[in-house]
Amino acid sequence: MSAPINSNASSEQIIEHHPVQPGCRELFMGFFILGLTGFGGVLPMARRMIVEKKNWLNGDEFTELLGLCQFLPGGNIINLSVALGNEFQGLRGALAAIFGLILAPTAIVVCLGVVYARYQNDPIVEHLFAGLAAGAAGLLLSTGIKMLLPLKGKWLQLAIVIVGIIAIAGLRLPMLLVMLILAPVSIFLFWRRQQ
Repeated sequence: MSAPINSNASSEQIIEHHPVQPGCRELFMGFFILGLTGFGGVLPMARRMIVEKKNWLNGDEFTELLGLCQFLPGGNIINLSVALGNEFQGLRGALAAIFGLILAPTAIVVCLGVVYARYQNDPIVEHLFAGLAAGAAGLLLSTGIKMLLPLKGKWLQLAIVIVGIIAIAGLRLPMLLVMLILAPVSIFLFWRRQQ
């Protein structure tokens, strides 16, 4: 059984669990490639890299760490890179991961900004951006489905996810309100079940 990433789990527990312990260079290169290839929608590729390819975390740990990162201010993938880098290599790992993640996209955005300023009204450019948006939406949907797979057979957790989706997507309730209600309910139900 894996050691979950949470406030009670120490870095030593997580590092001992994983035979693959990335150094600062591996963290930088992994997140550099992620930032370079995942332009516009990094989360699906992050899961694939961290869980499926590099085996730095298992699926449950990734989902749990991502859930924590969603509560923190800032972008989820930025928070994820810092948390993961810190988990394996401390401050140096966090800096390596974040710089790896933002270096290539920053350079690309600056270059694309210059090009876009010149060609923004071209119909081909408009269609290109519409296609990129559809592709990013598909990748996010795929990641959402993969993140639900560990919940197979866990009906209580699935019910909470479904209630959250209905509240946010169907009823258009603010996400913060839904999370403020469902998080304590989820924690209470999990605690009750453990008793």
